[in-house]
Amino acid sequence: MTAIKQAHTVEDDSPATAGTTRKEWLAALVARRGSIVVLALLVLVASFSFDAFATVGNAQNIAIQSSFLAIVALGMTFVIISGGIDLSVGSVFALGGVLAAWGIQHGSLVGLLAPIVVCGAIGLLNGVLVAYGRLAPFIVTLATLLGARGLLLAITDEGATTRLMPRDEWLTKIGQGTFLGLGLPVWIMIVLFAVGVVVLQRTPFGHSTFAIGGSREAATLMGLPVARNTMLLYVGSGLLAGLAGALAAAYSASGVTIVGEGLELEAIAAVVIGGTLLTGGAGTVGGTLAGVLLLRVIQNVINQIGTLSSHYQSVVSGAFLAVVVAVQAYLSRAYLRGRR
Repeated sequence: MTAIKQAHTVEDDSPATAGTTRKEWLAALVARRGSIVVLALLVLVASFSFDAFATVGNAQNIAIQSSFLAIVALGMTFVIISGGIDLSVGSVFALGGVLAAWGIQHGSLVGLLAPIVVCGAIGLLNGVLVAYGRLAPFIVTLATLLGARGLLLAITDEGATTRLMPRDEWLTKIGQGTFLGLGLPVWIMIVLFAVGVVVLQRTPFGHSTFAIGGSREAATLMGLPVARNTMLLYVGSGLLAGLAGALAAAYSASGVTIVGEGLELEAIAAVVIGGTLLTGGAGTVGGTLAGVLLLRVIQNVINQIGTLSSHYQSVVSGAFLAVVVAVQAYLSRAYLRGRR
């Protein structure tokens, strides 16, 4: 239990931890919560700089565009905290959308179940190979990335077929509906993140996720179900990616084959920007949400400028991620030096 408690204290923002100086605590806090501060500052500056930024319509647009990436990044957060990686989520996201558009021709229930079942099965394959086969997550999920994209192309006749989703089906209405000014996908994302916070912070499964990321060997010696939980993490990642793809397809009322390219990198970027360490053992669900919003706000600000090409979005996002990783590495080393 000691290892779980030590891993769990990564989430604690209290400066009163024994043996931790205020400087060390501040360094650790900035590493975990810096994305929220940067997001607040960026929103403040953009609000004063662009008239169209601080509008209800623009806020709604940022929220709906963030919701799909956020759902994918939620699953990625758990996987990375455990010390793994899932490169397949971009292709699984696109496959989920295509399966939803195909399945809805037979009813909304089939349109929802098809992506969940197939994408969950892909996650299960990833989990079994990583957890029980002890294969490298990078290689396994890279293979399923290619496999999912190939299955997508097979279903759509090499991308030549784009199925439209009937607007009178309840699945499409969920994707395009609103409640209290926000799109229903946004509310679904909020509920999923609330559940994610509870699972990560208040359940043995969440605590063991931190322990596995901190030291897989130690977690095994403690008797934790390391293999089973690792498998479940990848299943969850696949399910969430498929669900996000289905919601995105319902929002656009079509199963587009070209979506999701590079989405896995955006999800990883959002998770890392949010303070989750790529080495595992530390991270927060709230930080990931801040990371997603930060990426989408940066893209929105570039669009507000108007004179910059959309390609600069990737350039700015990549440069920002590099800075964040460098700062995280520096703060982590400073914290560890202070603890010795």
